[in-house]
Amino acid sequence: MKNLLAPAATAVTVVLWASAFVAIRHAGTEFSAGPLSLARLLVGSVLLGVFLLVRSSPRPAVRRWPAKNDWPLLLACGLLWFGVYNLTLNEAERRLDAGTAAMLVHVAPLLIALLAGLTLGEGFPRPLVIGSLVAFGGVVVIGTSTSTGRTETWGVVLCVTAAISYAVGVVTQKPLLSRLPAAEVTWLACTIGAVVCLPFAPTLIDELRTASAATIWWVVYLGAFPTALGFTTWAFALRRSTAGRMGVTVYAVPVVAIGLGWLFLGETPAGLALAGGALCLVGVAISRRKDTTSRVKETAR
Repeated sequence: MKNLLAPAATAVTVVLWASAFVAIRHAGTEFSAGPLSLARLLVGSVLLGVFLLVRSSPRPAVRRWPAKNDWPLLLACGLLWFGVYNLTLNEAERRLDAGTAAMLVHVAPLLIALLAGLTLGEGFPRPLVIGSLVAFGGVVVIGTSTSTGRTETWGVVLCVTAAISYAVGVVTQKPLLSRLPAAEVTWLACTIGAVVCLPFAPTLIDELRTASAATIWWVVYLGAFPTALGFTTWAFALRRSTAGRMGVTVYAVPVVAIGLGWLFLGETPAGLALAGGALCLVGVAISRRKDTTSRVKETAR
């Protein structure tokens, strides 16, 4: 049963992060990039804070506070992944079509595998490398089928910045999870990201006054589920896997997002997009396989 917890947490993360694309499409019509990021992170931070408070109140002695040497990693994770990533991605999607944005942002899993291999000692297992390349090929196919062919230099720069922030954020988060609970790491990083976005508070207040109740509820959904719950289940699964392998599973997000877009937004995917989605899933499956070469070496020892 315990062996199924990490895959289940990964599946929850993929579905919730894919649903975020649908929510952002709705919320983005009435909220600009900065205020939307701030609102989402504030909701996530408050909910995670309440959860940690309720969970630790009967046994406060069990709670672990980050050590001094944990804070640089926490600050990097919160600033880059929760702060910079949200801001740059939200702004980029106002300038680029979804296909182009997907191709650029999904350079991140390749960067995660590279950084984890170099800095975390995870190496470069053959199934991970092959699976990453196959899955990235699937993202390119999806992007090609949905792209309008229009590009904007600043939008491309924002997407690449988002991808780099995402990758560095994941790699800085991984060591923390060996010492701190997943929910606590997520809450602290989310709170740091919210603080980074505080300059957008006046604009958020103005936009809340004019936004419809339905749109506000979409923002609450973004903070409660893809952020508070989705990032916590991600951290839970990452603690039990390698950063490289977890990064590749994110390639399943565009596939699920296509299905949710068809279901909730009536966006019928092109045949080529479906083929690209299948290629992404094949790549993810390959990356999850054990490296037989490594097993043979371990057996020989």
